[in-house]
Order: sequence, then C-alpha cells, then structure tokens
Amino acid sequence: MKKALTFLKKELMLTVSVAAAIISLFITPPTTELFAYIDWRTLGILFMMLTVLEGFKKENIFRPLLLLAGKIHSMAGLSLFLVFSVFFSSMFVTNDISLIIFVPLTIILFRAGDKEKYILPVITMENIAAVRGSLLTPFGSPQNLFIFGKSGVSAWEFICYMLPIWIISGILLIGFVLFLYRKDFKEKTSISRTGFAGEWKKDGKVKRIAYIIIFAVVLTTIVTRTSLWYYAVIGVAVSVFIIDKKLLIKTDYVLLLTFLCFFVFSSSIAHNESIAAFLSGAVADREYMWGILLSQVISNVPAGIVLYPFAENVGALLYGLDSAGLCTLIGSLASVINYRIYVREYPKNGRKFILVFTLISLLFFAFVVIPGYFISLRPL
Repeated sequence: MKKALTFLKKELMLTVSVAAAIISLFITPPTTELFAYIDWRTLGILFMMLTVLEGFKKENIFRPLLLLAGKIHSMAGLSLFLVFSVFFSSMFVTNDISLIIFVPLTIILFRAGDKEKYILPVITMENIAAVRGSLLTPFGSPQNLFIFGKSGVSAWEFICYMLPIWIISGILLIGFVLFLYRKDFKEKTSISRTGFAGEWKKDGKVKRIAYIIIFAVVLTTIVTRTSLWYYAVIGVAVSVFIIDKKLLIKTDYVLLLTFLCFFVFSSSIAHNESIAAFLSGAVADREYMWGILLSQVISNVPAGIVLYPFAENVGALLYGLDSAGLCTLIGSLASVINYRIYVREYPKNGRKFILVFTLISLLFFAFVVIPGYFISLRPL
C-alpha cells in the first residue's frame, strides 16, 4: 500500500486522471456502450509512437538531426530552430507526436551544451508551438480532425479560418524566445564536441532501417485516417517484438493509462442525461469559453467530443479547444505528454515543470485569448 501511494504521489498526472475516472463512474454507471466511446484509435497511435521512438533513442536514429542542431552556435538561434521545428512539423504529424520527437532532442542538446537551466522554458515554448502550430491544419490535432470531419468545410476553408491566429502565434513565439535571451542574444551553446550525438553501430543498420519503416507506417496510419488502424498497432507490436522485445517494456504505459482514464471520464460525462440537458442550453453562443474551461477539467480532445453536439458555432468551439492547452497542464493531452517526457529525465522536478509551464503558457494565453475570441465570432 505504501509503495502504491508513493508511486501515485510521484505520478501526479496519473493520480489526477485515475481519480477523475473513478468519480465519473459514480456519476454515470459503466456500460458496454460507455467504453465503446473511448478513443481507442488515439491510444493505439500513441502506443505505436511511444514504442517506435524508444527504438529511435536506443539506435540513435536522430543523430543527423542532433548534429545539424549542434552546428547552431547561439542559444537564441538553437531555441528558435527547435521551437519552430515543432511549430511547423506539428501541422503534419500532430502536436503530440511533434513533441515526442523534439523534446528529447532539446534535452540532449542542452545537456551537451551545459545549458540545462534553459530546458524548462524552451520545452514549454515548444509545447506552445505544438499547440498553436498544429491548429492551422485539419489533421494537426485530434480535436481539429474531429471537428473538421463533422463540419463539412473544405481543407482550404479550414486553413483560411485558422490562419490569422496561427500567424499571430508564430510572431509571439519569436518574441518569447528572444525575450528569454534578452540579456545576451549572442550567448553561445558551448557545444564544442560531436560526442553528444553518439555513434551508429555497424551491426545496428538493419534495426535503424526497420524502425524508420515502422515510423513511416505509423505516420501513414495517422495521415490517411484509416479505419484499419488496429492492424497497424498489431503489426508494430509484433515487429518490435521480433526486432527487440525488451523495447516493449520501455514503452511509457503510465502515459497510456493516464490518457485512458481521461477518456473514461469524458465518455462518462458525455453520456450522463442530466449533464447533457444542462449543456444543451448552456453551450450555444458561448462555445469559445466552454471549450477553454471544460478542457481544464477533462482536456481538449475529450472536451471537443462532449461539447460538439451542443455547439452552434463550431469555429468558436475549435478556437477555444486550441487555446485551452495554454492555460493548465490538463488543458491539452499534448502538454501531458511533454510533462511525462520531462519527468522521466528529471523525476524530482515535476512541480517545477508545472510552475514554469503554467506561468509561461498563461502569459502567452493572455496575449491571444482576446484576438482569438473576436476572430472566432465569424462562423466556420
């Protein structure tokens, strides 16, 4: 019992999600239909990404990218490179996957350059970049994909609708990064060696090629939105087992369980008749506010699923959901992923992460919340 309590205290986000799931099951008694509404596809894709990227780390597949980034000699330039790599890549591979790729690289680079004091603010800005960069495209985030599929608008109309706040966010991010290094814009990275990037073992070539192929399969599964995603999950699990079965043990199952609990909570809330009756009269014309606030309780993807049936202006709802990740850690599932990556490297710094993340994100939110509201008044 003592070990369990110690574990839950250490895994703060898991504790919150488990408590929320248990409470929700008292609100809405569990049924077979209830669990059918859990987003198993998102969980499956997350499992595949977490597993294959463990392979990337073990076989040092990101070495060329690390060496490229290591050639940037100023901290401001390196931080801008990393933040905007997340900003642009998130539009195509989704915000959570972009963070899974670039946050570990940031930690490696800043450790190599003896600049660990900048890790927290920079990965927080990467989190903002993931949330705000991904909002431009229909497949940049799960909530975008969900509402795009329901709205009936074309991809071009969707992009044009999201473009103004995307541009504002990009400009603000540049300002935030430069402000971080305001005392010395030319501060050097101190990366004077290439050893931090590791080496490629000759006998690991086959494994590297195999993991890259598996990664391509995962990206194809995401982009094509295939309904046969579960075959991809099985295929990835079997392939990794054949290549290196020990890798499956390293997959972050705590993060997967955290996501599962949040989905149980949102499904329970969405299928409670009393709550549904309340939302039907409360959400219309207040979609932006509801998208932001409810996301702080159940995260933005589940909040989008809960609120969509009651929204009249789905564009305002989308803007609210895409802004929610700037308020608290729970506001976006991508933020939860960022937190997990960091605390696996720095287990004792969970509270410090939450403090720094919240301060920087709320400051960014203060700049975009009002423009976002007025832009969202026009229908999608």
